[in-house]
Amino acid sequence: MSAPSVPASPHRLSADQFATSFRTLGIGAGDIVMVHACLDAVEPAVADAMRAERARSLLDALRSVVGEGGTILVPTYTFSFCRGEVFDVERTPTQGGPWSDSAEFLELVRRSPGAVRSRDPIHSVAGIGPQAADLLLGARATCFGPGSVFERLRLAGAKICVIGAPLDEATIRHHAEELAGVPFRYRKLFTGEIRDGAGAHREGWLYSVRLRADNGYPDAAALERLARDQGICRVAPVGAGEMLLVEAGPWHDLVTAELRRNPWATARGPAGDAEALDDAATDAPGHRAELPAGASMRQMIDALWRLPRDIVSPGYDAALRALATQAPMTIHEFPTGLECWSWIVPEKWVCLEAWLETIDGRRLITYADNPLHVVSYSLPFDGIVEREELLRHLHVHPRLPDAVPFVFKYYERDWGLCCSAELRDSLRDERYRVRIRSTSSAGKLRVGEIVVPGASGESVMLCAHLCHPGMVNDDLTGVVVGMEVMRRLAARRGLRYTYRYTIVPETIGSIAFLSRNEHLVPSLKGGLFLEMLGRDLPHALQLSFAGGTEVERCFAAALRARDPAGWTGPYRSIIGNDERQYNAPGVRVPMLSLSRVLPATDPRHPYREYHSSQDTPDLVPDDALEGSCELVLAMIETLEANVVPVNRYSGEPFCSRFGVHIDAQENPEGHLALFDLLDRIDGTRSVIDLAEECGITFAAARGAVDELRRRGVVDA
Repeated sequence: MSAPSVPASPHRLSADQFATSFRTLGIGAGDIVMVHACLDAVEPAVADAMRAERARSLLDALRSVVGEGGTILVPTYTFSFCRGEVFDVERTPTQGGPWSDSAEFLELVRRSPGAVRSRDPIHSVAGIGPQAADLLLGARATCFGPGSVFERLRLAGAKICVIGAPLDEATIRHHAEELAGVPFRYRKLFTGEIRDGAGAHREGWLYSVRLRADNGYPDAAALERLARDQGICRVAPVGAGEMLLVEAGPWHDLVTAELRRNPWATARGPAGDAEALDDAATDAPGHRAELPAGASMRQMIDALWRLPRDIVSPGYDAALRALATQAPMTIHEFPTGLECWSWIVPEKWVCLEAWLETIDGRRLITYADNPLHVVSYSLPFDGIVEREELLRHLHVHPRLPDAVPFVFKYYERDWGLCCSAELRDSLRDERYRVRIRSTSSAGKLRVGEIVVPGASGESVMLCAHLCHPGMVNDDLTGVVVGMEVMRRLAARRGLRYTYRYTIVPETIGSIAFLSRNEHLVPSLKGGLFLEMLGRDLPHALQLSFAGGTEVERCFAAALRARDPAGWTGPYRSIIGNDERQYNAPGVRVPMLSLSRVLPATDPRHPYREYHSSQDTPDLVPDDALEGSCELVLAMIETLEANVVPVNRYSGEPFCSRFGVHIDAQENPEGHLALFDLLDRIDGTRSVIDLAEECGITFAAARGAVDELRRRGVVDA
């Protein structure tokens, strides 16, 4: 028995009716037109079986109006990366948005012979016509930013047509918002897999997301009224509704002008600080840490180590605020979404609660017990999972079966928990309940900077990272050693160089600081990254990319004198951290790193408890911290003392005249060393040059130079 036929609706819109409305709006042959359609608003109550026919009528109308030389584009948005899904350029259907009633039309265009689709895994656009490929292929990996498809549409003079919906639905407005840097949106990196005819590729894509707070909800109604009044927005009736049309260029100019006047012009508002608004919307917890005046390095560690110090988080901010009470500190702020060279400042991440439990309610791990139980920057999750699925998201330490690992996914969107291998191996149930209540929101990455000025315009940079929740040696020890070094330097007088100390979230903090303070780079003589200084191990000094600079030769000389068991290694051979950002192309500041780690050949490298819940204050003897502090100060003293002596007389000095004498019979080596020095003091060699060329210690060379200066033989 055949299926009953569906009677035709006497009110169904025909291709001719659509075409008449398009022509009324001024669409003509050869135009580039992007169409957003909410078709049920102009032809309500259309049965599902009729929607395909309606889609065909609309596409036929467009083809007839723009002709063979015209190009038709439609949104085929999928939000794939936002959902953690693979985006298949050819196969992933249009999803989400206000156009679900028009899916047949959007998919009809996407599947048309010769159709082209952009690779955007969030806001892809499909098109047909002679200019579709030029507009949609090879765009930059950004939904709305410079080089995006929407910028190309604006520059190509495209027309944007909205059917049955307000002009709000013309998403090209977000291009103007991103260029204007509106305060209610921020750029966020989404990563995932894109599949096309060439295979699968891991890619990152920038998407300008709005605040979680309702203040950031889109609202361009006032702009639409203004555009209508000025004739920028043209209107034509169609069915039970209307069509709107704007030309991309004039519409962009209007939006940009209004955003200059009022940066909140396209949002619900009211205006406010993005971080404060999102904090209120997400109910983010506050954290406090208090330190007594002049706190010891041990007191700093004890007060700060348990805080959830994720790279942009309330816990990190609380730790930095506490440290700022210990020395004059400038706190630099970099908002979420800020572009720092090629990097993007990430959003603030907060875990409100998390746990893993059996189906009968027995708790196995909780975030409240240890912040390491949740992957840093984990997506939220709430549900019952099969054991095999749980194990794919449950991380353990590679070496320590009884420790919880530190795992982070700052730019890879996924959910995850961490536990000991012993606990994981004990899981035998078929299903478990997982809850991760985490939020991502607008925030500010914060960098603390302490400056001790010297006579020279040149600066030496110290740096340490404050992030890594619930751990001490990596790198809270570096932070507190740096704090103590700066406090002791501040008490000194007559420093040659200026000393700067930055406390950062790892990697992104140094990149943010350097990218926004490029004027400092030419004056940076060199630096030292302080890391993992709490173990009772010899110091390891990792040299700079350039190698052989004055800073590293002086620092290495101090290491040999203060820690005979200490060792040095080439750049990136010992440990890797923010020294990379200073040594990187375009910066090239010779930044070394100082740590107490095991060699890379040791299976426990860099130390046994690295990135685990066993990295606690118990590992850190006070004398290790003090020893590292004294070594850093000795390195600075060596650099400060590395003057260039200048001989006051031509020819070999008449030593007897000046009372300079080392008996050749009693001390032949000293006698020889004296004349080796005298031969080389000509105003071209520093003390470290003299020490290395003569094969003596820096202290011996400096002592000899000081004695010659006192005797009036040289100036230094």
